[in-house]
Amino acid sequence: MAPVTVNSGPVGDAVGEAEGARAEMEASRQTVAESAEPRGEAPAIAVADDPRILAYRDAIRAMREGHYGFGVDTGGDDALGALGNELRRLAGHLDWYFSHASKLQEITDNVVGGLLLNDVLERIFESFQTVIPYNRIGCALLSDDARSVRACWARADYDNLLLVDGFEAKIAGSSLGQIIATGQPRIINDLEAYLAEHPESQSTRLMVREGIRSNLTCPLVSGSKPIGFLFFSSVERYAYEGVHQGIYLRIAAQLSALIEKGRLYQQIVELNQRLTVEQEELQHLATRDALTGVLNRRGILDQLDGQFSRSLRDKGAIALILIDVDHFKDVNDRYGHAVGDSVLKEIAWRIDHDLRQYNHLGRIGGEEFLVVLGDADSSHGPAIAERLRQVVARRPVSCEGTEIPITISAGVVEAPNPEAIGDYETLVAIADQALYEAKNAGRNRVAHRLVG
Repeated sequence: MAPVTVNSGPVGDAVGEAEGARAEMEASRQTVAESAEPRGEAPAIAVADDPRILAYRDAIRAMREGHYGFGVDTGGDDALGALGNELRRLAGHLDWYFSHASKLQEITDNVVGGLLLNDVLERIFESFQTVIPYNRIGCALLSDDARSVRACWARADYDNLLLVDGFEAKIAGSSLGQIIATGQPRIINDLEAYLAEHPESQSTRLMVREGIRSNLTCPLVSGSKPIGFLFFSSVERYAYEGVHQGIYLRIAAQLSALIEKGRLYQQIVELNQRLTVEQEELQHLATRDALTGVLNRRGILDQLDGQFSRSLRDKGAIALILIDVDHFKDVNDRYGHAVGDSVLKEIAWRIDHDLRQYNHLGRIGGEEFLVVLGDADSSHGPAIAERLRQVVARRPVSCEGTEIPITISAGVVEAPNPEAIGDYETLVAIADQALYEAKNAGRNRVAHRLVG
């Protein structure tokens, strides 16, 4: 194993333990040497001359450099042999400790890369298998008042997940409350037996139905505030030991902080998405006519402004249709404004549904409508206006059992070279002149102007 150099944290603590162990071994060596000195007249070999001392010294130097294999023959049951056995156990402990410390550091480095909550949890699932056994990991977060807990994420190496996002349980009266109180992970190594003793536990029932047989429940505490739980679960009974609790506790604070950060980022993203949707809805309302649902004056003139700018940039043509409902004042006077509103809604619906998607319809005031034709239809203004006139006149508008015949007049302006016009307001004015011409010619007809 490569040497590990650290200054603080769990690994640093282990280094301190190792240094202390080395000091103890030096003291033990001295004690053994003194105790092995010959007494009386019985001759004995000096302990310092025992080849195991040199081997132990080399092994300690190797451990100091991060190599924890201990292949020394410790000999018999004498004091030096006992010392060698202790050194072997220490080497094994240090090897396990530093190996897991390195793995935990790798896990932390990987999890830190997650930004949103789901990303953090996915990284935990993909990283922890080397230090904690599991087939499933779930996460549940406490409510703001800490009275309930709600499942927010789960992933397993099997498909039949039953305890999923949205499952909610009360903290009061549950065993989770004790975990919050102690801050210590809890092991249940036989969930079937636990369910038999606690048949009211719906979450346990669902887990058992999934095939889970043991569980390690770990508290998530950010700062001093409990925020939720991380559940490691295995399909094997007795999968968890105290060592797994210790492993989790070594990085519990970091994991809790990362999950809390991910949760907050997730909330920010979701809030931003809601604000975007609400902004789009407000924008829609701001540009839509409340009565007919088509674009209002602002909305249709914005479309016209954009289309005019594109035509100038691309040196393309542009066309408008200005529409007026014939004798609409008579409809209001005879049938009332409520019926008049229904007539306007029906006319707008017929025209809007007849137009192609890239053409735009707006109500610019009263009974007047404006159609802005897209590039593909800019040379077909008169034909489109005539089709719309027929669509409206083809059948009367039914309202409150009354059939009301309705017609429209339309003024069309086509500008093959909009640059010669100057601005879109001039186009609207020319379309208005064409509309005036159609109405003076007897209404229910189309008049056309070609400019530029």
